[in-house]
Amino acid sequence: MAAAGIGSRRKCEELITAGRVQINGKVVNTLGAKADPARDRIVVDGKPLKPVQTHHYYKLHKPRGVLGDTVSEDGERRTVLDLAPPDAGRLFPVGRLDLHSEGLVLLTDDGELAHLLTHPRYEHAKTYYVLVESLPTAAALNALRQGVDLPEGRTAPAEVEVVQELPVELNLSKGPNEGVWLRIVLREGKKRQIRHMTAAVGYPTLRLVRWAIGPLTLGKVALGQCTPLTPTEVRMLRRAVGLEAARIERKRPATAARPPAQRSPRSKPAGSAAHGGRTQRKFNRPR
Repeated sequence: MAAAGIGSRRKCEELITAGRVQINGKVVNTLGAKADPARDRIVVDGKPLKPVQTHHYYKLHKPRGVLGDTVSEDGERRTVLDLAPPDAGRLFPVGRLDLHSEGLVLLTDDGELAHLLTHPRYEHAKTYYVLVESLPTAAALNALRQGVDLPEGRTAPAEVEVVQELPVELNLSKGPNEGVWLRIVLREGKKRQIRHMTAAVGYPTLRLVRWAIGPLTLGKVALGQCTPLTPTEVRMLRRAVGLEAARIERKRPATAARPPAQRSPRSKPAGSAAHGGRTQRKFNRPR
């Protein structure tokens, strides 16, 4: 019931003990009663319990020239949904990736996860490899790192470094390869932000590849390929946004509080004589 969105675990227990839940037409008011939503008819306050929705998650290696949106205005260009499996259901892309950019696109029908990954308030990192014509000056790199003034406002600080090699798993399509590659990590997502940032400091973007969304990387996905996320990748994403921890917390059974241990009147707490009743705690040094 909690997983289906009826309420918290405690709220569901209150509904059961109040006799407001029926299983196959019979009122159930005993906690711990078993039922299978796939086979049993569960009714809460006269309304059938909706089955727990199974979400779908795919990662796509978007080629250049494919729209990152769900619909082509002229109906002629391919979109990321055209590359998804035909039986995948109603999906939508998470985050922006413009027509001329390429790389990782997450497709899902999990609206809660998509919101937590893309809303600026949560500042989840997205990693890009960006090709520029020549090595930027130290001043240009510092400007990118500290924030660039654009017409829509100043960008947030970004992680920027010059890289000599791209990830070995990354399969690039045909296109510009001569120049200098930068690795840029953003925690915000203004429209065409990286292209505007690099142009503002005098080094226009020649090529832009998104490599990662949070902990999820493009990996070995071939150009134009759309592949389901593994259970490990789904858990990793949900854990990164706090959903996996919340699910585990809901499943964790309540434990009764233990009564305080009784001390012997003749004994003193350990360490009281040597440390004035204090106990020592070890901390790891920050690295």
